[in-house]
Amino acid sequence: MVFTAEEIIEVVKDMGIKKAARKVDVVTTGTFSPMCSSGAFFNVKQPKEKMKLGGGFATLNGVPAYAGLAAADIYVGATAIPDGDPRNSNGRPGRYRYGGAHVIEDLVAGKKVLLKGGSYGTDCYPMKTREQTIGLDDMNDAFLFNPRNCYQNYNVAVNLSDKPIYTYMGKLNPKLGNAYYCSAGQLSPLFNDPYFRTIGIGTRVFFSGAEGYVAWPGTQHNPNAPRLPNGTPQTPAGTVALIGDMRQMSTEWLRAVSFTGYGVTLSVAVGVPIPILDEDMVRSVSVSDEQLKAPVVDYSEYYPLGKGEAQLGEVTYEELKSGSIHIKNQKVPTGSFSSYALARKVAHHLKQRIQEGSFLLTQFQAPLPGAAIEKEATQ
Repeated sequence: MVFTAEEIIEVVKDMGIKKAARKVDVVTTGTFSPMCSSGAFFNVKQPKEKMKLGGGFATLNGVPAYAGLAAADIYVGATAIPDGDPRNSNGRPGRYRYGGAHVIEDLVAGKKVLLKGGSYGTDCYPMKTREQTIGLDDMNDAFLFNPRNCYQNYNVAVNLSDKPIYTYMGKLNPKLGNAYYCSAGQLSPLFNDPYFRTIGIGTRVFFSGAEGYVAWPGTQHNPNAPRLPNGTPQTPAGTVALIGDMRQMSTEWLRAVSFTGYGVTLSVAVGVPIPILDEDMVRSVSVSDEQLKAPVVDYSEYYPLGKGEAQLGEVTYEELKSGSIHIKNQKVPTGSFSSYALARKVAHHLKQRIQEGSFLLTQFQAPLPGAAIEKEATQ
């Protein structure tokens, strides 16, 4: 019996925790959000006369790639952009039309991109320059390796200043003109396993159309964030590093995004199945938006001046999704960069695949820092 994290809320309301724990086997989660800490490793096939990309430079459609690896390995970050500044010549905020995320999306879509590379020649790698259009067929390996995805919670961004500011959370209008958030709330994977009891290193996940894996704790993983009585964190907390084969991926589940005045990023789809171990697991997966809270942060104070975290309070995801919140006695319109409709689609897609037997669950090989299993083992 498989239910999505949205469906299980009603199941628990109807039959209670005990009966649900006996009936339900798996709960599926989903998110489709911009995740800046993303990128791809490529191993490019060598021509007959070989060249050492490592130690040299490489670009893909003009976007710089990191070439400080072996002779044919490069890494393209999702936020990489050509040289320049995301502002127009008149100093007004502009928007990059193409960056690392677009390179990744183009390759997943089956398109070719222009590789330019240069390096010093050696006896074993005599070629000094290379220019070639390449696609996934011209690579030995191509996989996403995203160092930080699926934040367990995140800020609600607002702007108390007198001027608009342009951030990775979008354009924030002055004097609390709007509020942006980025989470699928009750569908979000790590919200539904707050103590990482089933999600760990080696967990198989749905990753932008591919079968991916949790490779490591994500960068900035913080299991010690303050928590509500239901165990869910009140501030940005746990994260995971994900890996998956780009050849299995689809642009249905992976999109490049450009933010005015900031740069580019990559929206990815992630779905994580959560096996129901016991009644406590049912309590975790049945949290609803009204039980999840996010901190409201003034980005004009906290970003970029660094004068201290200007947290203005907390709001529930139910309030955020209603279209407005109240901050400082002011009604503030809200918007989300995380698509709840696509998060729901991810969770349903994963549910269907599990039911038909085409997606198998895994037991993790090692726990994430802060996992409940670690605490139990030391008691």
